[in-house]
Amino acid sequence: MAHPTITIGILTISDRASQGVYRDESGPAIVAVLRDYIADDWTPLPRLVPDEQPRIEAELRQLADVEGCCLVVTTGGTGPAPRDVTPEATEAVCDKMLPGFGELMRAVSLKYVPTAILSRQTAGIRGRCLIVNLPGKPKSIRECLEAVFPAIPYCIDLIGGPYITGNAAHITVFRPKA
Repeated sequence: MAHPTITIGILTISDRASQGVYRDESGPAIVAVLRDYIADDWTPLPRLVPDEQPRIEAELRQLADVEGCCLVVTTGGTGPAPRDVTPEATEAVCDKMLPGFGELMRAVSLKYVPTAILSRQTAGIRGRCLIVNLPGKPKSIRECLEAVFPAIPYCIDLIGGPYITGNAAHITVFRPKA
């Protein structure tokens, strides 16, 4: 039986990267980690927008509703600075919030830097799409995804998305015993 197509949105939120001041390294870092963690074939849909809440919301809606992504992973815009509005945009477009994702990511990040307490990562569900906000630094992206990814495939199962198989050589995915 063929599995449904797995499409994952990768949304980088950065004023400077969107203006071409520097190259986006965070989006490609997410793709690299997910290539390690997901055993199935999947298609990344990378996007880059400035730190503007209406633009972020529009892109999240496009990726979830039009492109049919089962997962959208964002990077950037989760700090306390005035233009950091990714969590607000995520909450505005989601039907349900999943605060446990942010709680776990902050707990993991606090092992490395005391400023992790300033981070506002979160996650939520829009229809059949899980949206997860990650920090902007590639090292932090890997640390945070390592913490939360074990729950992501099962969450996608629960909201009616495609079955995602974890790559046991890199990560152990958790699904309750049937």
